[in-house]
Amino acid sequence: MSREAAGEAEVVSRSAGQGGWLAVPRHAALLFATFLVLAPLAFAILTSLKTLNNYGLDKLGFPDPVFWGNFPTALRGGRFFLWFLNSAILSFGSVFLSTAVAALGAYAFARMEFPGRGALLAVISSLMIVPPVVMLIPLFILLTRTGLNNTYWGAILVYAGLVTPFSVYMLTNFFKTIPFEIIESAVMDGASSFDILRKMLLPLSAPALITMVVVNTLWVWNDLLVALVLLNKDSLRTLMVGITVFGSRYNSDVPVAMAGMLMASMPMVLLYLFGQRYFIRGMVAGAVKG
Repeated sequence: MSREAAGEAEVVSRSAGQGGWLAVPRHAALLFATFLVLAPLAFAILTSLKTLNNYGLDKLGFPDPVFWGNFPTALRGGRFFLWFLNSAILSFGSVFLSTAVAALGAYAFARMEFPGRGALLAVISSLMIVPPVVMLIPLFILLTRTGLNNTYWGAILVYAGLVTPFSVYMLTNFFKTIPFEIIESAVMDGASSFDILRKMLLPLSAPALITMVVVNTLWVWNDLLVALVLLNKDSLRTLMVGITVFGSRYNSDVPVAMAGMLMASMPMVLLYLFGQRYFIRGMVAGAVKG
């Protein structure tokens, strides 16, 4: 090996060593953040597998013995299946409606020229930062006057309206990344705007669509405030509202309450695991401005 090659190898090795030392604080911060996220989940799982006496003796230890009876008790203690059905109806209905509206709006913003396009998109995007609590009283009055309060349709319209600004913003930016030549060739072949959207843009936007569906479903499923105000009938309670009532009923039996909360979170965990391969790709692509 020549002296020049040996010198270059020494410089690369020294730089790699310095980079490794510099990466230690970052890795430590990531490990700490991971611990903060996983510690509550581990506590909930371990607690749900303990008896009440076992939990009283050792709150942070492993269950000894493992007790599965808290899950049947949680199912019998609340109306889980009704709450689950209500949450599923609201989540599916609002996300489906929001996705349909957002796809049409995003196509217009990304691929059509009309007066005020930029200003209208800016106004819609700015709605993402408005907290839902600010709109609760006007929405409650509006739904009451239109007869949609305490109905599935009223809650679905509200939830769809709350998540649509994010959906429009994300799909617009993703549609702008698709080469215009593809659309131009389809137009020359006689395809209509709806055909281009349905047969070309939506299939090419699968990562963004799946990411958007996962994020919006998580938000609607986990929402407590809107459902608590707009759906105050016992038969229309969502899973999160029901779990809140359930937790107050079993506040002295923490293992049963933890078992109920775990069962309430499982559908969203499965949804995220299903869409995780597209999640990062869709979020990165949706953040790119055309």
